[in-house]
Amino acid sequence: MLSSLYRCDLSVFQLYSTAGAGKNLTTLGIFGAATNKVICSSPLCPAYRKEVVGMVDDRVCKKCPPQRLSRFQEECHKYHTLVIKGVRVFDLAVLAPLMRDPTLDLKVIHLVRDPRAVASSRIKSRHGLIRESLQVVRSRDPHIHRMPFLDAGHKLGGKKEGGGGSDYHALGAMEVICSSMAKTLQTALHPPDWLQGNYMAVRYEDLVVEPIKTLRQVYGFVNLAVSPEMEKFALNMTSGPGYSSKPCVVSARNATQALSAWRTALSYQQIKQVEEYCQQPMALLGYERVGSPEEGKDLKLIKDMEDHQPGLRRLPRALEQGMPLRRGAGGSAPCGTRGLEAPGADEADGGEP
Repeated sequence: MLSSLYRCDLSVFQLYSTAGAGKNLTTLGIFGAATNKVICSSPLCPAYRKEVVGMVDDRVCKKCPPQRLSRFQEECHKYHTLVIKGVRVFDLAVLAPLMRDPTLDLKVIHLVRDPRAVASSRIKSRHGLIRESLQVVRSRDPHIHRMPFLDAGHKLGGKKEGGGGSDYHALGAMEVICSSMAKTLQTALHPPDWLQGNYMAVRYEDLVVEPIKTLRQVYGFVNLAVSPEMEKFALNMTSGPGYSSKPCVVSARNATQALSAWRTALSYQQIKQVEEYCQQPMALLGYERVGSPEEGKDLKLIKDMEDHQPGLRRLPRALEQGMPLRRGAGGSAPCGTRGLEAPGADEADGGEP
């Protein structure tokens, strides 16, 4: 599927259509169409102009006329850079054939986030992601030893911590996610020939606290220049008035609140459970573990990331330096696939490339 999409062959979407056999899929039938800037902009729809940086209103986009996929393909071919945002690539090696293809010039930008924040986001969405969490848990290799829950009394369907089965599965999914994350990071630290110079890790925390600096680093990695309009947009999206409690909703956020939300949302037991599952990737990415319940709730620890405050260390140079996208793979979040979107705008599920 990725091979087809990077070549703007959108007919592959027909294989995943729920419209039924024999019915042609249109632009409005594509997952996430109502938040897709290309589908919602001229010439496919008069609602917006692609060259104007900014979000689109899904209520407006849903009124756009359906277009044939062939027209969408024509627009796709006009772009010099193609970005696909996706998650659940549990094994980076599956991208090797694409990365070896000189016609694609593929690079990987791996968006990562503090696993405790990822767990908090998944628990917060509860019913919205419980099926996805179950799929992740069931993808676990049955031959690999499974870590037990630290709290032996935390049983499936129980009401402990107020979450019931959805919390149980959300935390269980973190074992698989962090195992995959650790494997990807180890591969990046000791890259095979096809990955050398083609991988860059970006921490969500760096992106929302220093959006301009981080954005320039990402654009530089793929040999692109950041426009002043994009820099302003990124800054606005990470300096909103508050922190939304709704998962999978793209909006301007307060960066500090976004970083600290997991400290008040998770119990100390849940924090320690995630840390147990995710100790290896946390160590590699510079996330420090919580030493006590009081430390877990201490919001002062996230006040200034530039001062190397407790809780976050510098990324290993080998992960942050990816060498010089024409066409690239970005981190599909369970909440949807929206292409290139605002940094820090939604609940980054970070973990897999």
